[in-house]
Amino acid sequence: MRSLPEADPGVPDIRSPLRYLWWTARRQGAPLLAGIGFATLWWLVQALMPAVLGKGIEAVTAKDTGALLRWASILFALGLVQAFTGIMRHRMAVYNWLAAAYRTVQLTARQAARLGATLPKRLSTGEVVSVGNSDIAHIGGSMDILLRGIGSVVAIVTVTVILISTSLPLGLLVLFGVPLMAVAVGPVLRPLHRRQARQRELTGDLSTRAADIVAGLRVLRGIGGEQVFAERYRAESQRVRQAGVRVAGVESVLEGAQIVLPGLLIALVTGIGASFAVAGEIPTGQLVAFYLYAVFLIGPMRTLTEMADRLTKGHVAAGRVIRILSIQPEITGGAGSSAGGVLRDSYSGVTLQPGCLTAIAANAPEDAIAIADRLGRYADGDVMFGAAELSRLPIEEVRSRILVADNSARLFSGRLRDELDVRGEASDEELRQALHAACAEDIVEALPDGLSSVVAEGGREFSGGQQQRLRLVRALLADPEVLILVEPTSAVDAHSEARIAERLAKARAGKTTLVCTTSPLVLDRTDHVVYVEDGRVLAEGTHRQLLDDSLEYAATVTREEG
Repeated sequence: MRSLPEADPGVPDIRSPLRYLWWTARRQGAPLLAGIGFATLWWLVQALMPAVLGKGIEAVTAKDTGALLRWASILFALGLVQAFTGIMRHRMAVYNWLAAAYRTVQLTARQAARLGATLPKRLSTGEVVSVGNSDIAHIGGSMDILLRGIGSVVAIVTVTVILISTSLPLGLLVLFGVPLMAVAVGPVLRPLHRRQARQRELTGDLSTRAADIVAGLRVLRGIGGEQVFAERYRAESQRVRQAGVRVAGVESVLEGAQIVLPGLLIALVTGIGASFAVAGEIPTGQLVAFYLYAVFLIGPMRTLTEMADRLTKGHVAAGRVIRILSIQPEITGGAGSSAGGVLRDSYSGVTLQPGCLTAIAANAPEDAIAIADRLGRYADGDVMFGAAELSRLPIEEVRSRILVADNSARLFSGRLRDELDVRGEASDEELRQALHAACAEDIVEALPDGLSSVVAEGGREFSGGQQQRLRLVRALLADPEVLILVEPTSAVDAHSEARIAERLAKARAGKTTLVCTTSPLVLDRTDHVVYVEDGRVLAEGTHRQLLDDSLEYAATVTREEG
């Protein structure tokens, strides 16, 4: 078996759900064709067995031992071929299912990373989660069913040809009966998929609600709102349950139709065949073969119904996937280049000199955040990076050279060392220095397995101040050309804040660093302070100079001290 997933999932065709499914099938064309070949041979072998059994019964009736041994040998050989092709068909079916599902996971994960902050603005958490929970399974299932579905068509055609060559009425009955049954099942599929779509929508909303409750559980408990949100979750979960019951009702009708309709065809084929045998028009062996063919046809016909169901589900799932894949980032880049240098925001007048530790103290915190977003290319703005416009640089280059670390950044689940050293390139000494600079050694020491301890999703086991210090460690280990920190010490005590401010200056010595803060402890240890009011620079200098020369600055930082 080839390893999964592939390194490069490719560039999908997202013009329509059908085109996406066709692109997926072409991407795994060789294993898909191999699986179809094994599935077709598997069905064909089963389709030939009733005829061989019929010939064997005729040999028994004629007391022809040689013929009996010959047909028994053929039947045994067919059994061996069926066993081999069945194993290979199943292996290829699993491979194709996994390949299609994992490729979709890779594409959506890559798109989520590409979109960044754009994704949660356009889609809810629950909708994205539902793609990972159910839609990838439906896309994988649409590839899986192609194997048995195409093979079942070949098997039905083969059986029809055999029956027509033996008895024209029976062959015509099967020839027209199978399509009629498929058409009869069709009206059930549309309401089924409409209800399934509604159930998935409600499930996505419920997942969003659950994520919000878990993320804000501590706050909810603090204000006594835990029970209120629990009741809302309970009410929404009941709506999901009711939607599931409605889906199950239609599915039960479909399952019943898959039994009843083939059963009627079997009864007709067997009855007509028996009348022909009684009339002496066909031998006993052929009557047995007709009955076995009628029973055998249940499998291919049910597979056809299943294929229609799965392909429709896959089509709906592909529509949801391409909805994510078709979203374009709000912020894009160009094809220019820059050697770096001064980073300047023309709107506010904030200028970052290379190698300096600069601070922005804003009268309104949102002004500092807006400047950080423009300097980090998370918002549009007239920003120059050296001699080049920041908006004309490739977004990948901007992200690799300028890092904005704020308090909305999350700690993901996994080994703590891996979550801090996301590139996996830091040495033990570099990691130790980053922990020291962020005053985070005590956090690691308190963990049972130190840096090898597994972090829960969102770092829930850590306090707000601990999470903030760990985020600072991660930012320092990234070691970007320009590091922009937004309120990096707002949740830590004054003693730790003073140590972090002093150690940060040493850790980033000679590198461009911007800290957005109004903390005097941090401001006093920076090279240059920019005071911003109403989104524009009002005064510049050192912390102590501004305390003496700017009443507005003094009022802002004194308010912070109070």
